[in-house]
Amino acid sequence: MGSAATMAMTALYFTTIKSTKLTSTFRTLPRFTCSSSSKFNISFSPSNPKPKPTPQPKTQTPHDDDDEGPLMIPWIVRGEDGNFKLLSEPPPSFLKEMANAQTGTKKSEKDQITKNKKKGEKETKIRAVTAPPKYSKAARRFYNENIKDDSGTRLSKVLAASGVASRRSCEDLIFKGKVTVNGSVCNTPQTKVDPSKDNIYVNGSRLPKRQPHKVYLALNKPKGYICSSGEKESKSVISLFDDFLSSWDKKHPGVPPPRLFTVGRLDVATTGLLIVTNDGDFAQKLSHPSSNFSKEYIATVDGLVHKRHLTAISEGTTIEGVHCVPDSVELLPRMPDTQRSRLRIVVHDGRKHEVRELVKSAGLEIHSLKRVRIGGFRLPPDLG
Repeated sequence: MGSAATMAMTALYFTTIKSTKLTSTFRTLPRFTCSSSSKFNISFSPSNPKPKPTPQPKTQTPHDDDDEGPLMIPWIVRGEDGNFKLLSEPPPSFLKEMANAQTGTKKSEKDQITKNKKKGEKETKIRAVTAPPKYSKAARRFYNENIKDDSGTRLSKVLAASGVASRRSCEDLIFKGKVTVNGSVCNTPQTKVDPSKDNIYVNGSRLPKRQPHKVYLALNKPKGYICSSGEKESKSVISLFDDFLSSWDKKHPGVPPPRLFTVGRLDVATTGLLIVTNDGDFAQKLSHPSSNFSKEYIATVDGLVHKRHLTAISEGTTIEGVHCVPDSVELLPRMPDTQRSRLRIVVHDGRKHEVRELVKSAGLEIHSLKRVRIGGFRLPPDLG
C-alpha cells in the first residue's frame, strides 16, 4: 500500500509541473515524506538565507587614533568661572533635560512650589515698585544718621550754626531772597551747601568759611532768668554768656562766635542744671521724649511731709490730659540751716511744670525747686 501511494503522488507531481509550464523559475514546493504508517510526517525546507553585506573598508582620518575604542564626541561647556571647558561627556543638565523630554515626566511638586514662590516674589516686587514703601520715624532717623550719604549741610542749618539767627529766622531770610549761594539767590532752606567751598552771602555780608566749634556748657541757672535767646529779653540766660562770647575772637581768631541756646527749659522760678550748646543734633537727642532721659529735682516744701503725701505723689496726676507718674519719690533728711522738708523727685515725661503739679496734687506747696541731674549729666556741687 505504501508503494502504490508513493507512485500516485509522483505521478501527480509531474502532472502539476507540466500543466503550469513553469520552465524558468519556480518556488520550491513542499516535500512530502511517506512512511509505512497511515500518518504523514510533513516538513518544510529552510528558506534561502539573505546574503551578508560586504564590510566596507574603514577610512581612517588623520585625527583618528590607532587604538580601537568608542567614538568621543566633544562637549564645550562654560564653567562657573566663565571660561569654556572641553568635556568628553555631556553635562548633567543636558542629560536631565533629554530624559524629561523623552519620558515626558511631569515636574515634581517641589519644583511647582518653587515656581509659585518665585512668582509671588515677582508680584511682591512689582507691588513694591508701584506703591512707595512706608517706614517709621525711627527707621528714617536711623537711615539719615547712619546710612544716608549727604554731600553737604542744609543751608538753614549752616546759617544758624554760624550765628546768623535761629533756624526759623534763617528760613525766613531764605524765603525773602536775602541769601545767595555762589552768586544766585537761593529760596530753598533744604539746599545742601558746603561753607568751605560755596560762597554764601546773607544781606550782602559773606558767611565765614570756617564754622564755629561745638560748645557744651553747664549752667547753674539762677532764679528770675528765662530760657529764651531773644534779643529783647534782658534777663535771658544767654545774657550770662556775654563775657564768654566777647572774648571768643581772642581765643579763636578767624572763627565766628557760636550761637548758643538752651537744651530744654526751666521756668523763671526754677533753678539748677541747664545745658547750653550750639549743637542742634545733641540738643535734639537730649531733650526728645524718645531718649527717655530721667530728670532729678530737689523740691523744698512748706510744712511737714507725711506718708500720705509721698503716696499721693507716687500715684501721679493728670497733666494736659496725660496721667504722669514719677519714677521715684524720696523724703530727704532736713538740713541744719533750714526747717523746711526736702523731697527728691525723679521724672522722665518732661511735661510742663510736672514736678510742681505732682507736689500740688498731694496737698503740699513748693517753696523752691532745683534741678540737679539730666540723664547722666549732674550739676557740679561747686558751680555757683
